[in-house]
Amino acid sequence: MEEVLLISRFITRSLILLSLCFLCFPPGVVCDTGNVSTSSNSSSKPKVINIGALFTLNSVLGEAAKPAIQAAVDDVNSDPTILNGVQLKLLISDTNCSGFIGTMEALQLMESDVVAAIGPQSSGIAHVISHVVNELHVPLLSFGATDPTLSSMQYPYFLRTTPSDHFQMYAIADIVDYYGWREVIAIFVDDDYGRSGISVLGDALAKKRAKISYKAAFSPGDTESKINDLLVEVNLMESRVYVVHVNPHTGLNIFSVAKALNMMGSGYVWIATDWLPSYLDSKDAVDSNTMNILQGVIALRHYTPDTDLKKSFMSKWNTLKYKGSAGHAGFNSYALYAYDSVWLAAHALDGFLNEGGNLSFSYDPKLHDTNGSMLHLASLRVFNGGEQLLQTLLRMNFTGVSGQIQFDPDKHLVHPAYDVLNIVGTGTRRIGYWSNYSHLSVVPPESLYTKPPNISTGSQHLYSVIWPGDTTSTPRGWVFPNNGQPLRIAVPNRVGYKEFASKDKSPQGVRGYCIDVFEAAISLLPYAVPHTYMLYGDGKRNPSYNELVRRVAQNVYDAAVGDITIVTNRTKIVDFTQPYMESGLVVVAPVKEAKSNPWAFLKPFTAEMWLVTAMFFLFVGAVVWILEHRINSEFRGPPRRQLITICWFSFSTMFFSHRENTVSTLGRMVLIIWLFVVLIINSSYTASLTSILTVQQLTSGIQGIDSLISSTEPIGIQDGSFALNYLVDELNIAQSRIVKLKNPEAYLRALKLGPKKGGVAAIVDELPYVELFLSNTNCLYRIVGPEFTKSGWGFLSLSFMVSGFPKGLPSCS
Repeated sequence: MEEVLLISRFITRSLILLSLCFLCFPPGVVCDTGNVSTSSNSSSKPKVINIGALFTLNSVLGEAAKPAIQAAVDDVNSDPTILNGVQLKLLISDTNCSGFIGTMEALQLMESDVVAAIGPQSSGIAHVISHVVNELHVPLLSFGATDPTLSSMQYPYFLRTTPSDHFQMYAIADIVDYYGWREVIAIFVDDDYGRSGISVLGDALAKKRAKISYKAAFSPGDTESKINDLLVEVNLMESRVYVVHVNPHTGLNIFSVAKALNMMGSGYVWIATDWLPSYLDSKDAVDSNTMNILQGVIALRHYTPDTDLKKSFMSKWNTLKYKGSAGHAGFNSYALYAYDSVWLAAHALDGFLNEGGNLSFSYDPKLHDTNGSMLHLASLRVFNGGEQLLQTLLRMNFTGVSGQIQFDPDKHLVHPAYDVLNIVGTGTRRIGYWSNYSHLSVVPPESLYTKPPNISTGSQHLYSVIWPGDTTSTPRGWVFPNNGQPLRIAVPNRVGYKEFASKDKSPQGVRGYCIDVFEAAISLLPYAVPHTYMLYGDGKRNPSYNELVRRVAQNVYDAAVGDITIVTNRTKIVDFTQPYMESGLVVVAPVKEAKSNPWAFLKPFTAEMWLVTAMFFLFVGAVVWILEHRINSEFRGPPRRQLITICWFSFSTMFFSHRENTVSTLGRMVLIIWLFVVLIINSSYTASLTSILTVQQLTSGIQGIDSLISSTEPIGIQDGSFALNYLVDELNIAQSRIVKLKNPEAYLRALKLGPKKGGVAAIVDELPYVELFLSNTNCLYRIVGPEFTKSGWGFLSLSFMVSGFPKGLPSCS
């Protein structure tokens, strides 16, 4: 009985405690041992889902995005095939182009328990708001924040529904490379959007062996006076290719100031990012003054395929009932991306709900108000299904008005592409396309996706461009800077062979054949080339040409003029022109006159040639005898007589004095052929013998480079010549055999002494030096053997000056 009473009391007390729990905590709240208090909702589908929109209403992008977003929400709510009757409720907040206001608006928007947010269009504001949505697990679908640094790793809940500027900058790099420019000046707004885009452009250009020569940044609120000062500064520089990456509301000021400074004329190149087409497209009619200052500009615009869905949306754009509330908004590509952002959220929410997702929110104890705070942080709740909805968004794949909506592993839209536009007349003209798949082409990108990718140089094409100044000739892309220093041109201070290049007392300080040709080429250019010559070397010995080339590569000198040989290891660090003089290594050796010989008449042919000729005479005589002796009485008789006839007939044909007649047809054919051969032999013999008897014969114990390699005798080379490395590294000649000689006088002394008296057996040097040396030696020395290397001396072309120039310098062409 006592046990029953105890059990009854225990049950009673338990019921009382349970009642107290329900009184203290409403049925919808359950305490968690963690950091989050969870508010659970009904498992049934809600009737209304809140989605937010964060962007600057009074802006070029915002005025186009607002009617598009509102139209998309209406289209989703009226479509029975999606969300199964659940309605989207749109809550719009104006960020006013301010990171601070944008943050406040984002916090207020999150108090409304939105499950996704559309926007913002500003990259700077997106950086700030992304921290908010990351904390609250609310996906942020941005149709206009193109900053490449908005990475998926740092901001996992940030999802870009428009192509990143990463791809746009690579498109510009391809355009720069297509026209052969090597330097650009970047003009950009000094914020996250501008700095990040130009940083990617620098990386993209570096892969094309080009670079940003100067970064001209200005603050978003700078006056025209400051912009004027900035453009005056860049106009004094070398590059004439300008990339303008700014915001639409400040970009036109740059072009108007440039027009006033005469920077929109012939010779200038202006490339604008997508802000310019967005501005022009958003206006129903652009005034003629604006179009006049933009003539010849190249611009990029987001490419969207001309699908039926897009055409249908564009046809009803002017009738959208929301347009009037947003001012005179014109259509641009960002309206398409904003429209598709809403549909992306709708498709993802539909899949989220169909997968059993629950739209519930949780209080985060980390978000609490400090004493006296009016921020109401405690009212912010975490979206419990945020991670699941984010993954659903990333799996979406459908066709929207802007094209295919699908994300790659880096959360970029697949198939980013741009129109390449040329602003001419009263509008724009498309000159081609750029896509991440095929780069530059004149056919729509979607037609290339089914083909293997081809980004080779030969496959890149654009239509002709009308450049600033109303010209179709591609601008050179650079000029000599008005504030620049003259070109620093190094000239080797030679000790020997000063005829090519050496020090002089004239005003220019140098003289020689190379200098004369350089000056003659400079005078043919249609513009002045300020330059100053700088001697390289101490004048006591020939300088090292390899070291001179390295100095040019290190930008100690801008160029080098002289007898600089083009060799492989030098072309790896500097650019060379086409050779202006052929050159190659040859061997020079002493020669002596051959003594006369009574047997000189045998010298035209070698012993082997004499033997073969005699055998052929006898062979032909025997053949003719075989063909004739049966029918020709002159080839008959006793054996001795027939043998004599064979010998006499064959050798008498040498002088065409044979008396025997040939009767058979075959015999006559053999004789005709043989007499032609004899004619050639006689002519060759006569020519060779005449030469031997009339021309002075010189002989040398060295026959060429092969005989030098096989010997152990010393070899002379010119001091400072590349021949040292070639003989040692390529031909494996011991360096101990190499003797460096300073000038032609040293050549003469070394050759006269010979290898036994401390001289050299031969000299290996380049052909131009050897020809000049031999012109004053009275035939005591000559070139033996063939030229065993082929090279040349670098010289001036339309793209560079003389000899070596650092890789990446703009050409003069």
